[in-house]
Amino acid sequence: MMYKKGIYTVQENEPLTASVFRMRLEGDTQWIVRPGQFVNIALEGRYLRRPISVCDYDAATLTLIYKVVGEGTAQMARMRSGVRLDLLTGLGNGFATDNEARRPLLVGGGVGVPPLYNLARVLLAAGKPVQVILGFNTAAEVFYAGEFRALGCDVTVATADGSEGVRGFVTDALAGRDFDYFYACGPLPMLRALSKATACDGQLSFEERMGCGFGACMGCSCKTLAGNKRICKEGPVLNK
Repeated sequence: MMYKKGIYTVQENEPLTASVFRMRLEGDTQWIVRPGQFVNIALEGRYLRRPISVCDYDAATLTLIYKVVGEGTAQMARMRSGVRLDLLTGLGNGFATDNEARRPLLVGGGVGVPPLYNLARVLLAAGKPVQVILGFNTAAEVFYAGEFRALGCDVTVATADGSEGVRGFVTDALAGRDFDYFYACGPLPMLRALSKATACDGQLSFEERMGCGFGACMGCSCKTLAGNKRICKEGPVLNK
């Protein structure tokens, strides 16, 4: 894994829901080589950088979607166009698309949705039909369903309270789906339930608190079926 430290300029920073924001940054993106990688952002007055998954990128910009959950992300939400940020880019082991999957299914829960967007673009560009299931607690929390549909994905939304789409969890939206491989990102209970509910192979992107972001501090290590893994380095994407 290769990563690069650089300065990026905020182009826009707008709310998608009451607590979820989309930030577009201008800067060098050559070190981002796979969907599912993340960046680590240095914030003024904060000791640790904030790891945020990459939603999308092109030759000159990258898009981050983050949820305000603490003081650091609240600080990010107040940033305006023109603010310059210090980022480490190209971090993490992202999703691998060089496999024999013909009918991939993408499953995202809450803030696990963003890294699946660029993945969907890559799979569609390879000529594969992409099905997407997006899970949220309630309709007010739904975001990016329209953006996935605009790409050409077959999208199903599931909400725990039934206020939009299928009532229940993402596993309740699996019925009738014809897929031979899956990619997923979301909270650990969702990943566990999805792994048990699917017979085919897949890739799971894990969410863990990270200190350094590149495998030195061991702070994000967790126990998996394949032994202990550093989520920031061997992950965040691991095979089922």
